[in-house]
Amino acid sequence: MTWRCAMYDVVLLVEQELSEPDAKRVVELHEDMPDEVKYHVLVPCHNAEAGVEASISALGTADLYGPGLATQRQDLAEAQKAIDSEAKGCSGRSVQRLRDLGQTAEGGITHDRPIDALIATVEASTGQEVVILTRPHVVAEFFHLDWTNSARRHLKVPVLHLLEQEPQS
Repeated sequence: MTWRCAMYDVVLLVEQELSEPDAKRVVELHEDMPDEVKYHVLVPCHNAEAGVEASISALGTADLYGPGLATQRQDLAEAQKAIDSEAKGCSGRSVQRLRDLGQTAEGGITHDRPIDALIATVEASTGQEVVILTRPHVVAEFFHLDWTNSARRHLKVPVLHLLEQEPQS
């Protein structure tokens, strides 16, 4: 007979790299779990081209600048590589901080809407809990447009929102 240890999957949606204090806080949340905990770190990654196009469209100047975007594709591609590289580094360092605390962790980035990516990650990992770490977003939270409220509307698992701790000087 083979004994298999049960796994408790926690999906972390982080706005920026997990600091050491934040990683410790997350791990402390689960230190009394009877099952082994596995963390799935998800870092949203900005889409440079979509952001530029959305800004131009919002300004109502797409007629003036739209054709010029075609010549800027190379610059946008290079900017996207830099953005992706930073996001991958953020994910990798966050995963390593959790591993340094003796935890099982994996991570990745997404270009999808953060909530869509969160839902997909919870489903793919059979996540049993979500922890969202962000800076304070007073207006979004007031109108319930923040990631936490959106996740609670779409997921049938517990969703905890933690505010990132400011580094001690």
